[in-house]
Amino acid sequence: MDNKDAYIEHLENTIVNLNETINGLQNQITNLTEMIMLLRKEKFGSSSEKTPKQIDGQISIFNEVEIEADDTAKEPVTKEVHGYTRRDPKTRREELIKDLPVREVLCESAPEDLECPRCNTELKPIGKEVVREELEYIPAKLQIVRYVRMSYECPKCKHTDHPYIQKALTPTSLMNHSLASPSSVANVMYQKYVNAIPLYRQEKDWENMGISLSRATMANWVIRCTQDYLIPIVEHLQRELLSRDIIHCDETPVQVLKEDGKKPQTKSYMWLYRTGNDNKAPVILYDYQPSRNGDHAVTFLKDFKGYVHSDGYSGYNKLTNITRCGCWAHLRRKFVEAIPNKKDANAPLTSAEIGRDYCNQLFKIEESLKVLSFEERKIKRLELEKPVLEAFWCWLESLNVLKGSALGKAVTYAINQRPYMENYLLDGRCALSNNAAENAIRPFTVGRKNWLFADSPKGADASAAVYSIIETAKANNLNVYTYLQYLLLYMPDTDWRNYPEELDNLMPWSEAVQAECGNLNF
Repeated sequence: MDNKDAYIEHLENTIVNLNETINGLQNQITNLTEMIMLLRKEKFGSSSEKTPKQIDGQISIFNEVEIEADDTAKEPVTKEVHGYTRRDPKTRREELIKDLPVREVLCESAPEDLECPRCNTELKPIGKEVVREELEYIPAKLQIVRYVRMSYECPKCKHTDHPYIQKALTPTSLMNHSLASPSSVANVMYQKYVNAIPLYRQEKDWENMGISLSRATMANWVIRCTQDYLIPIVEHLQRELLSRDIIHCDETPVQVLKEDGKKPQTKSYMWLYRTGNDNKAPVILYDYQPSRNGDHAVTFLKDFKGYVHSDGYSGYNKLTNITRCGCWAHLRRKFVEAIPNKKDANAPLTSAEIGRDYCNQLFKIEESLKVLSFEERKIKRLELEKPVLEAFWCWLESLNVLKGSALGKAVTYAINQRPYMENYLLDGRCALSNNAAENAIRPFTVGRKNWLFADSPKGADASAAVYSIIETAKANNLNVYTYLQYLLLYMPDTDWRNYPEELDNLMPWSEAVQAECGNLNF
């Protein structure tokens, strides 16, 4: 009997172990299935995280015209004025073209046709009418600007032992012995960093305009002018950024081919820092670093004390003397990714959908508080959002989720980020999400798809500086090209080293810059 009992016990243990193995394999199958569905969603589904009903299919550049066409779109409105019609000047088209110069093309009849077919009398002009308007594209053209300096002498002193000769002043050149001008360098920067056109493609454009300008020359222009003229502007902007109370942070990979001590395939990082919603002029800065180590953020923000908005990256935990605010958009994204594809639309909500809806409720309340002052917003958040937050955390603690599943990862992320997720309640100027930083870093990620990598750290540093100038200019409603040209025109003759306050006049929010470079189209 003892042997029989032992054998039975052995079989029972075997059954238990097999059941555990089966459960483990089932969990593995579930996780892998979730992973496959997530990858399919990322590749073929909509990238939007919005909850409303999504449009079936994907938008293609090949059928953009068909998609964007609207049969109901109205042509310019006309109205009657004392017996004749004329266009309403307040139509969208009139507003669109109001600031453009106009070239009239007068269509006249040939002299031999100016004869009345009835009585052969010569026809006389009685008026003209506008038949249509067209938008004409005028290609850029190049010209050489030759600076010729006048010399002057004193006619009386020239007969003495000490003749006096005076030469007229000339503007300081951007680069000695170079064809570079503020307009040409600004154009190279604008095309590369705003339109995401790589230098090798710009090389072809310059050639088509009549000059063989190599990509190496253009790269040298960008790096030299950035080091000499734009970096002082960026450093001045950084001092302004660090003087604020709220900063948003983010980072994204960039490949640098010639980084000392690193393989070309190794990831480097572009860090992003920008001001928050404080009703002051916005500042957006990029900072190139060879790694994602949180020490880089510590160095950049060493003089900052205030609120730091970021995603869940642990590197920001190294920051001291700051209050870190989590991002509810990132948390919502985790739950969105965990939502399974349901075949039955009437099926009960899944846990992932409930988590998403908690986040949506916060964003909905936040949207309604935009019109309030900062102090009023703080009070209303405590009144309306605090109960939602408490309910969310209680619901989260009640969940029993599968470890390693998409929902399990979302729950774990939420629990780990909980110490930072309610800090936005401390100040009405703080935001519910870190979307401000994500939106600011997007132009760099879009450009990266075209130029793919930076050749050297100097090039990456130059890119960071130019992107900083461009995105800050955009945020301050400036014409980017005009502002770049403005800086390159005035910086060579600005004694900013001895008089750093002169840089204040070149900031995007200064009255002079706004008057010269303001762009209502942004």
